[in-house]
Amino acid sequence: MTLMKSLMGAAATLALSAGAALAEPALIFDLGGKFDKSFNEAAFGGAQRWAEETGGTFREIELQSEAQREQALRRFAEAGANPIVTMGFGMADPLSSVAPDYPDTKFVVIDVTWLDAPNIRQVGFAEHEGSYLVGMMAAMASKSNTVGFVGGMDVPLIRHFGCGYAQGVKAVNPDATVIANMTGTTPAAWNDPVKGSELTKAQISQGADVVYAAAGGTGVGVLQTAADEGILSIGVDSNQNHLHPGKVLTSMLKRVDVAVYEAMSAGEAVETGTYSMGLAQEGVGYALDDNNAALVSDEMKAAVDEARQKIIDGEIEVVSYYADNSCPALKF
Repeated sequence: MTLMKSLMGAAATLALSAGAALAEPALIFDLGGKFDKSFNEAAFGGAQRWAEETGGTFREIELQSEAQREQALRRFAEAGANPIVTMGFGMADPLSSVAPDYPDTKFVVIDVTWLDAPNIRQVGFAEHEGSYLVGMMAAMASKSNTVGFVGGMDVPLIRHFGCGYAQGVKAVNPDATVIANMTGTTPAAWNDPVKGSELTKAQISQGADVVYAAAGGTGVGVLQTAADEGILSIGVDSNQNHLHPGKVLTSMLKRVDVAVYEAMSAGEAVETGTYSMGLAQEGVGYALDDNNAALVSDEMKAAVDEARQKIIDGEIEVVSYYADNSCPALKF
């Protein structure tokens, strides 16, 4: 059985410095927890795959607060972990401070692409492209011509998801209504399934019969409530179709697992720089399996697959929220 060093809380983080200086990889989960069934869990899946295939071990920590970010980075670096894989845009500032102090350590960060350091691998995703596809599916599945979007923390990244989703909806049905709500403005918004449930009920009351959740662990509440209320939901990051078979239309896959797996496979030789994973790189997409096969018609699949190829070929341009934050297809 693969040995994994699970580190919880500040005391465990401090204990890192006492460990042997082994060049094994480390994984720092974002707030929201390793088993959020979404972003963090996808990362864990990639690390697990690497460990199972290689027999290797990796260190890991679930952060309990913002203050632990820099502390965890420094303790892992001091302990000799290499590379150190970090999750989420919240790691940008801590990495800016820490990476220069450990030039021989490779750092990998998911969802950050703007840092300037020679020892950091930065991986971004074209979430708007994948969201466009599931937006098309939402519009095709909707009977009320009203669909919803529940985001987590109100940050440009999540608006990027929502903007792409709305464009996909409007491409199928220009007259459709897209209702959008954010869960909050602090990291707590990633792990608030009760608020996710409340927002879903509010959107249902406004006519939404398909709701897309891009909210980390909060999305669990969105998917549960959608299933309970008899409407469809759309999962995110990981394949969440299995959580409510026959009730989840699809999941927008963000292959965080692949990014983590590739980084750990490369080890200390991981190439640094900025990398983007979109439809062309199979970094994003939609999930189709036995759990949602009955919900996805041949017509729907053909239309989405055609759009996917046109986006790759440049025939369809999905406007990025980062490029045009007016997001004409959706008002937050």
